[in-house]
Amino acid sequence: MSQIQWYFEDFQEGQNIELGEVAISEAEILEFARRFDPQPFHIDREAATRAYGGLIASGFHTGSLVMRLVAEGLLNKSSNTPSPGMDEVRWLKPVRGGDTLSVRCAILATRASASKPDRGVVNMRWEARNQHGELVMSAKVVCLFGVRGATT
Repeated sequence: MSQIQWYFEDFQEGQNIELGEVAISEAEILEFARRFDPQPFHIDREAATRAYGGLIASGFHTGSLVMRLVAEGLLNKSSNTPSPGMDEVRWLKPVRGGDTLSVRCAILATRASASKPDRGVVNMRWEARNQHGELVMSAKVVCLFGVRGATT
């Protein structure tokens, strides 16, 4: 783990944190889907073409790519502790081989923990957009971050 750069105090409502980009290939879509989500529109080019004009990535694959960028760009550089959950996960547009996704974390709200003074609660929205700027996935996430200088 790298040196901590983000503590609870570093998050402000309205803040946006850009977390980078990741490209996805058709081969990766097929590999993930065959292993974890073998629905026809993820693994069968003909069926996918009839239904969606071509293969589309599993939403869980898209979510995994988003999670990777969030972990590398924010969580692994922070005082975060395990998250209590995620809500309102939305897959809004198909993700296809050749797409490049950019991921942003929007801070919705922050508050000190009422029961644990060494941490705070940060409500976030994770957003993934394709290379055309179209929102393809979003999720609301509750994260817990340590307070700077707190001892546990």
